[in-house]
Amino acid sequence: MNIHILSVVPELLESPFSHSIMKRAADKGLLHVTVHHLRKWAVNEYGMVDDYQFGGGAGMVMMCEPLVKAIEELNTIHPFDEIIYLTPDGKQFDQGMANGLSLKNNLLFICGHYKGIDQRVREHFITMEVSIGDFVMSGGELGAAVMVDAIGRLIPGVLNDETSALFDSFQDNLLAPPVYTRPEDFRGWKVPEVLMSGNHKKIDEWRHEQALKRTAERRPDLLKD
Repeated sequence: MNIHILSVVPELLESPFSHSIMKRAADKGLLHVTVHHLRKWAVNEYGMVDDYQFGGGAGMVMMCEPLVKAIEELNTIHPFDEIIYLTPDGKQFDQGMANGLSLKNNLLFICGHYKGIDQRVREHFITMEVSIGDFVMSGGELGAAVMVDAIGRLIPGVLNDETSALFDSFQDNLLAPPVYTRPEDFRGWKVPEVLMSGNHKKIDEWRHEQALKRTAERRPDLLKD
């Protein structure tokens, strides 16, 4: 998979893809993430990519010309399956969306900044508008990092055990059940006996029951679906 990210502060994205699972995905040649500085396509020698709003109001707006030039040039390298704009008024990102995007080959993320991007870019180039939650951040960079991590770990071969992702929270609209590891008894706090039984049918039943219980307690909205 090839992922390109357009940003006015690409330095924010240097660390997230240089460690852990994302680094492993890159080292295996399964995920290629390229971060581009939008000022490469600036409208003048001063690196201008934003301007004042028409109609007045506080905050700058990212201009059409740099964004469109960048999108059109990058699209000749990897024709994009989706061009994704990170924005608070987008559709909320969830596991189902991550699953779907993990099946794509080429994605472009546009990180909003200031008061956002010119509406004409949204209307004519953006194919998906996504939010990572009901809050506002300084820009879309960290949201893009969250999405790339959630998508990248689902690519076959990235995780050492490919079945691991199938049992993550939200994959079946349930939260994951409790998990335990050694020692079996710590300060008198013991691991549930069923997990020590070796009876995989009973263990699976227990885990499903616990997942239902946890979901009902913490995210009952998920059970409505």
